[in-house]
This record gives sequence, C-alpha cells and structure tokens, in this order.
Amino acid sequence: MSLWTNVIVGLQGEAREVVTPERTVGFRHPPMPMVYSTPSMLFLMETAAGDAIQPFLPEGWVSVGVDVHIRHLAATPVGATVTAWAKVTAVGEKLVTFDVEAHDGTNVIGRGSHTRAPIELARFQRAMTARLEQRP
Repeated sequence: MSLWTNVIVGLQGEAREVVTPERTVGFRHPPMPMVYSTPSMLFLMETAAGDAIQPFLPEGWVSVGVDVHIRHLAATPVGATVTAWAKVTAVGEKLVTFDVEAHDGTNVIGRGSHTRAPIELARFQRAMTARLEQRP
C-alpha cells in the first residue's frame, strides 16, 4: 500500500532564506567568492519538497532525498533572498518526484529534479544507532 494516498501531481511546496555569509561557497572554501553555494541551494530545494509532502505522511514518518539532478545557473550575493519551489511530477508506490527551481528575486538561479522516499523515523534512528555501535 502506498503512503502517498493523498499526494497528487501538481502539489507544491516553497522554502525561503536570506543568503548569509555562512551559506556561501567562500565561507566554506576560501578564496572562493562569497556567493550562495550549490549545497545551500540544494538543501533549500529539498526543504521545499519535503515540506510539500510532510502533511500527508503518517505520524512518525518523514521523507528523505534519494536522488537529485540540479543545475546551478546564476550566482547570488549575500543579503539576497532565495526562494525554492518544488512541484510533484510523479507519485510512485515508494517515491515522489519533483521539479525544483530556485530564484533570487532577479534570476532563476537553479533548476532540476528531486526524488524523495518515506522512512519511519524511529526505525531509521535505531538502525543508525546500531550502525554506529558496529564501528571499530
């Protein structure tokens, strides 16, 4: 049985953040420029996608990213506000796929696709704890 019973193609999510120095590539890797980093943009896109479907998951469940294909199209300076949108394009038994896009108020700065899968959070956390305990 699919966990996505009420998730439909066209469902959308949105996430927004102001670019701070900590979100730039230059912060993590000097002497690169102090512009919005690709990992920060990806995280915002994932947040928009996850937030779109979270209300439809059973209590104790979340979704995690399992696949991403994005292009970072334009640089964004510190102080700009970036908005990411995610739109459901396919719903399978275990996966939901999205088109994702990010905009900085002036330009489309990123675009691509993203896929998420459901996990039962408590079970996942137990598995991660067991995995850590097995480490030498």
